[in-house]
Amino acid sequence: MSAAEPMGVNKPICMLTVLRQFLFCFGLLVTGSLSVAQQIQESQEHFPREPANIFGIGDDLFDYLSRTDIPFDFHLERPDHVDVWVDESEFQQLVLEGWEIQWVPDLELPYWEPPKGLAEDFITPATQYPTFEQLTAFLQRMAIDYPDLCRIESIGQSVQGRELWFLKITDNPDLEEDEPEFKYLSTMHGNEIVGVPLMLNLIGLLLEDYGSDDRITDIVDGTEIWIMPLMNPDGYSRNPRSRTNANGFDLNREFPDRVDDPVNSPEGRPEEVQAVMNFGFNHSSILSANFHGGALLVNYPYDSDFSVGEGVPSIPPQPGWFSPDDGLFQYISRLYSMNNPPMFNSPFFEDGITNGISWFSVYGGMQDWNYEWLGCNEVLIELSNPFQPSSSTLPQFWEENRESMLSYMEQVHIGVRGLVTDSRTSQPLPATVVVEGRDHEVFTDPDVGDYHRMLLPGIHTLTYSAEGYRPKTVQNVVVEEGDATRVDVELDREFSGIVLK
Repeated sequence: MSAAEPMGVNKPICMLTVLRQFLFCFGLLVTGSLSVAQQIQESQEHFPREPANIFGIGDDLFDYLSRTDIPFDFHLERPDHVDVWVDESEFQQLVLEGWEIQWVPDLELPYWEPPKGLAEDFITPATQYPTFEQLTAFLQRMAIDYPDLCRIESIGQSVQGRELWFLKITDNPDLEEDEPEFKYLSTMHGNEIVGVPLMLNLIGLLLEDYGSDDRITDIVDGTEIWIMPLMNPDGYSRNPRSRTNANGFDLNREFPDRVDDPVNSPEGRPEEVQAVMNFGFNHSSILSANFHGGALLVNYPYDSDFSVGEGVPSIPPQPGWFSPDDGLFQYISRLYSMNNPPMFNSPFFEDGITNGISWFSVYGGMQDWNYEWLGCNEVLIELSNPFQPSSSTLPQFWEENRESMLSYMEQVHIGVRGLVTDSRTSQPLPATVVVEGRDHEVFTDPDVGDYHRMLLPGIHTLTYSAEGYRPKTVQNVVVEEGDATRVDVELDREFSGIVLK
């Protein structure tokens, strides 16, 4: 649903890259088809950063890297080094500063796994990774085959001119309705690719089973769903060398950040980040998740730690690590993991979930930006220990994540919902909704006036406010399990001192 730019405090460009832990070994990956081979070759020629390894791991190395904009990963299976992506000048600077660093030879990277068939031959459930061309053709075909249920939309272009596709799915795709908005995004890191075919599988499921499966029909009828299968198409097309976009930026370090980048503006950020931010400003998402690879878990806010540049977070956890909705985040994260047995039974993370800072700190991450500025509850989901598992494993990944994806999506309907309108005209208002005891705002969609405040069962007090109107507090709102409690609110204009006759 369309919405105005979010209200609240504006929190510029952040290029700080910090410690990643518990990531695992590379697997097989995908290449482009012959029809896009030239485009992929050009991609390889223009990426400024290449993979390298730094040996001699210690807190001093993590402290150093966390104060730079160098993308890096740490793998438990290879504990003798850290993977970094650097250009020639950064490589030489690291050498001059005494770090033992080596370029990664091509032979040590995973092999390509060429997809089969032409673009129009790609079908779901996927048994191979799609090329960007196949992904585009699939989305376009869905929009043609299901005109009453979906719309394809490009929200911009990548550095190298690839479209940044979203697919909107709902029962009335051209209408603004009183229903919550949900979004899934995948593969902002180009080498973390499992989410791409899983997103296409989900799209196929929602559209093909609509009308014949009551559960799917209810989800589509009651939710405005937006799915972005591929946020970093340039990096994805260049696998296996590219975590970053074509200009060398780690996209999950370039969003506004509550700690060190507190201005909520897309200006000066990478093209892909600007596009996603502008999409967020023009929509009113309530719940979201973004998909990664290299571990197996659900990671929830917060990601950024106020002790910037201090390496591994201190133990025990500190109060500032946890959002005002920590209980809610634990609930929805565990709901996802419990339906995915390999994730839920993780040997590293209890129930397969973790607070972000408890794992490692990230500055400029997308999930904190969504929560802090848009009032959208977002988690980060790591789908597989290998970055690029063989395509032969895709049916198993779909089996493990199908129920999790649907159950997580359904949680957008819990808590309190309603309309906020002008008491005299009944027109919808751009309003702010705050729950007593929680320092966190959510916002109405000004086109319809609807709000959707996700809450766990309990008794809550909510305050509604809008510019030029008297705030209104509603006490003793009972939230039960299942569908949200409805509370519609009319706000009165503030007295201006002028009496109208």
